Amino acid sequence: MDQHLSVLTLGVVDLARSHAFYVGGLGWRPTLYVEGEVLFLQVGPGIVLSLWSVDEMTQEAGPTAPVEGEQGRAPITLGHNVGSQGEVDEVLATAARAGGTVLVPGARRAWGGYSGYFTDPDGYRWEIAYNPGLVVHEDGRVAFGEADPEGAG
Repeated sequence: MDQHLSVLTLGVVDLARSHAFYVGGLGWRPTLYVEGEVLFLQVGPGIVLSLWSVDEMTQEAGPTAPVEGEQGRAPITLGHNVGSQGEVDEVLATAARAGGTVLVPGARRAWGGYSGYFTDPDGYRWEIAYNPGLVVHEDGRVAFGEADPEGAG
């Protein structure tokens, strides 16, 4: 099996609410929207975020096991890297205006960058990060270099 990911699917309770959040609130462009079933969003070269009605998802793929210890949130974090500390704060504010919940405001991190966290209406946790040690090349390849210990940006 090739080492790659082309679709990341999240089960959502209310697809119209998710559409309003991601498309109406965050301003993302849908690749495909089938009302009541699924919303596809191109999130990078060769990768799509699929927001699938949890009812449709469990009907096709079966139920998921309950998660322990995560206070009701899925035990995953989706990462969105930006080019500066200011952009981190801007994205967090945009998410809040769109109906998301800011869990952790932007702050300098021990790993040399700056990040904060929000959840979407279904509780999926997003990290918005400025990581001066992460480089995304034109071909989509990600490389890690030495981070700025001051977290400046």
